[in-house]
Amino acid sequence: MEIRLNREQLLPVLSRVVGVVERRQTLPVLANVLVRAVDGGLSCVGTDLEVEVRGECRSEVEESGEVTVPARKLFDIVRNLPEGSMLRLKSTGDRCTISSGRGRYVLGTLSASDFPIMRQDEGCEEFTVEEGAFRRLLEKTWFCMAQQDVRYYLNGLLLEFESDCIRGVATDGHRLSRFDLRCEMEVGEGQRAVIVPFKTVTELRRQLSAVGTELKLAVGENSIRFENADFVTTSKLIDGRFPDYERVIAANHGRKAVLEKERLRGALIRASVLSNEKYRGVRMEFVGGTLRLQAHNPEQEEAVEEIDVSLVGEPVTLGFNVSYVLDVLGAIEGDEVEVDFEDGNSSSVWRGVGADNETFVVMPMRL
Repeated sequence: MEIRLNREQLLPVLSRVVGVVERRQTLPVLANVLVRAVDGGLSCVGTDLEVEVRGECRSEVEESGEVTVPARKLFDIVRNLPEGSMLRLKSTGDRCTISSGRGRYVLGTLSASDFPIMRQDEGCEEFTVEEGAFRRLLEKTWFCMAQQDVRYYLNGLLLEFESDCIRGVATDGHRLSRFDLRCEMEVGEGQRAVIVPFKTVTELRRQLSAVGTELKLAVGENSIRFENADFVTTSKLIDGRFPDYERVIAANHGRKAVLEKERLRGALIRASVLSNEKYRGVRMEFVGGTLRLQAHNPEQEEAVEEIDVSLVGEPVTLGFNVSYVLDVLGAIEGDEVEVDFEDGNSSSVWRGVGADNETFVVMPMRL
């Protein structure tokens, strides 16, 4: 295999692919990226056996072929070359030589036949959505996913496909996020729901842009594929039953408060400085037209802030993990925040005022 191309052609492809390559591998070939040169183009594939990313770019192919090269070494070499550099990649035997200007770098290779390629399920349902809109769905929900929880079905994002929307739901048992992306689709009989793993969601957030280009989704029984003009990501699905999140959201809420988002956010950040570093608790006392925030730590230090609030219902005091509330405020786009709650022992529902397609639930904590 021998190809010539510009650094700016290869670098974006490698940056997408290298993200799925784990630093510690059970198989040596999984530390490599599969490089294929054929028909005037170059494709690179990286995988960890759970998620696979393939990117393509144009190149001058002098000799077609395929080989696997150490992913991070190749990426670091290309990334640190000067802008506009021309590269020549040539593989011979068990070595691959990268030449650029007066530099020459020789890497060890492994056979392309040993590289595992993920199979796509047959009979997939296919959907098309705007890339920027789907990225917004991920940004609204990803932070509530669990990581390495024994309840494995929480370690991912639930996607529900209906005729008029794609719904994303994530929860770690302490908080929950739900967002409805309105779009017209043709869905088979009933509702289609799948759980996409945490790592796949993280990679998609990194790869997807905010522009309005087309993103194609192919949903199978065991896998899901995301494809646009620049990359193809294929991922296994989590086989499990997601919790009945509607019961949490539909809980009885007898009180409602409306606050200015940035004032609340600033007050929480300042108060959190003196919160317990382990539990990150902050007390929120709603009384009349005032919200009183209070935090303290084992050193007997204390922070108190008061901000204006519009409250419907009786006064109430709640305790929250301040990090959870700040994550929610970061996902809300409007200037005002609406909070529905019953008492200090019940869950609270947060959303931007007028933003009916987003819902965030935060469970209270005892202080």
